[in-house]
Order: sequence, then C-alpha cells, then structure tokens
Amino acid sequence: MLVSIFGASGRTGRPLVQQALAAGHAVTALVRTPEAFPLTHANLTVVQGDATDPAAVRAAIPDGTDAVFVALGHADGSPKDVLTMSTRHILAAMEASGVRRIVNLTGGGVASPKDPPFLPAKIVRGIMRVVAGPLLKDSERQHALLAQSGLDWTNVRGPRLTEGPETGEIEVGYLKLGPASVSRADVARFMLNAAERGEWIGEAPHITSA
Repeated sequence: MLVSIFGASGRTGRPLVQQALAAGHAVTALVRTPEAFPLTHANLTVVQGDATDPAAVRAAIPDGTDAVFVALGHADGSPKDVLTMSTRHILAAMEASGVRRIVNLTGGGVASPKDPPFLPAKIVRGIMRVVAGPLLKDSERQHALLAQSGLDWTNVRGPRLTEGPETGEIEVGYLKLGPASVSRADVARFMLNAAERGEWIGEAPHITSA
C-alpha cells in the first residue's frame, strides 16, 4: 500500500512508520522538522509541514494513496482545536486525492454509542470536562468529523499510552471498567492491521493491554 502518516514524528507515529515500512508499504510522512526525524528508508518520503496547513496536508497525500493514518495530539503551543482543524484539512485532501480509508488515534475519553452505560465512565468523563474540557471537546469534534465524512474511517481509542516494545497482547472492543494502558507500539500495529485487513470500518474500538 501507499500510505500517508500524520503525526509521524510523535511517540505513536514513529513506530507506525517503522512498522508500515517493515511490512513493505510506501510511506509519506508529514513532519514539521525533517532534520530531527531519525527515520530513513528507500520507501519513505518525508514532507515538511504542519497538519494545520492545508497545502502541506495536500502535499502529504499524493494521488494513489491507499490509506491515511492520523496520530496527532495536543502539544505545548498548539491550538486547542488542532485536531479538528487538521482533520478538516486531511479529509478535504483525501477527497481531492480520491482516498477513502482513514485510521485515526484518539483518547479513551471520547465516547461511543456502543460503550456500555457504565456510571463510573460517565463520572470520569465529567471530571475530564472540568480538567481538560477544551482538549476533550476537540477530540469529540474530530470524531464527529470522521463519523460524518462518509469515508471508511476507524477511530482507535487508546487509554494511557506507554512506551516499550510491541507485545501483541491486546484486547479490543468497547469500554470496560478498570485502569487500562497499552503500548504505543501495540496501538500502531492495531492501526496498521485495521487498514491492511479492512477491519473496524465505521467503528471506534477501545484498545488496551490484555
């Protein structure tokens, strides 16, 4: 496949790039500072730019792209609506290039109608709205954009993301009670598998370590 990765230099984006290349895919990565990006490969094309810049986003989704991966997050100094803004540009660029498949990474605080109606989960989300209201709202608006796009989208919801190697030991489904974490490498593998296998289309699966 020819794939585009946004957030490629991030802590989840980097293993996603490595895994995609190892699987034989050609990767276009949008990176703000290419000289600080440590990965090189014959099948890797690095595009300099920011996901809030529509021209840079369009350049990072060349015609013929099979799938787009988004692993963006809120960083110091970024706009509070960075996910919403970037996703609008990405979806517009996908439409211009005729790309239908997008796999996005979001936080575990984003709700899905398929989640069981756990009262503790609602309480946690209420706390999040107080502590990080604008950021959660941005993630929720991003989810709404994906759900309304008409594309083949998957919105992967991760809880606390940890460093460390890929384990392959994960549980995927809808929200469960209890503390949860998962390695970024395992999340990257799940995202890549979802695109390769055409799984979880139109879904917002919650992923945790087994």
